[in-house]
Amino acid sequence: MSSAVTETGEDAPGSPLTPLKLVGLVCVFLALCLDVGAVMSPAWVTADDQYYLSLWESCWKPTRNDQWQCSSTLPSDWQVVTLALLLGGGALVLMSFLVALVAVGIGTRRWFYTPVAFMLFAAVVLQVCSLVLYPIKFIESINLRIYHEFNWGYGLAWGGTIFSFGGGILYCLNPKSYEDYY
Repeated sequence: MSSAVTETGEDAPGSPLTPLKLVGLVCVFLALCLDVGAVMSPAWVTADDQYYLSLWESCWKPTRNDQWQCSSTLPSDWQVVTLALLLGGGALVLMSFLVALVAVGIGTRRWFYTPVAFMLFAAVVLQVCSLVLYPIKFIESINLRIYHEFNWGYGLAWGGTIFSFGGGILYCLNPKSYEDYY
């Protein structure tokens, strides 16, 4: 049986990409797409077609007027912290995706698995902190007397976090004996 790993423990040139790492790369790509969608989403919180809140602005529609009135959310400290944590996590996901792509392109992939997993887990920590902070501070600081719900933008952010976690786990699964079969 021929081995794709040399005696020094490095991948041989042209060694095959394992299915776990390929699925991990797809998870990281999906996490990146979901993070971009969440940051750009206009609907993190909505309330009865009269109010919506994103990471960037808060808009409401008075009942006697058909025009929306919007204001920036950036003067609020907790929303800036939420945005910074989410963007920091997104930046780590982007860097891990780029490193994983480089790892696919060169023969010594094994050296890149640990940094990719570490960046993904760090991104998960940042994003979970932002996604827990957001509803707590929203409920504490905004007094809506109508029914409101956390909407699809908030859900996209959780989806990106979950895919980042899954990708991190897949990049941690790296026993030498498993790769020798490929």
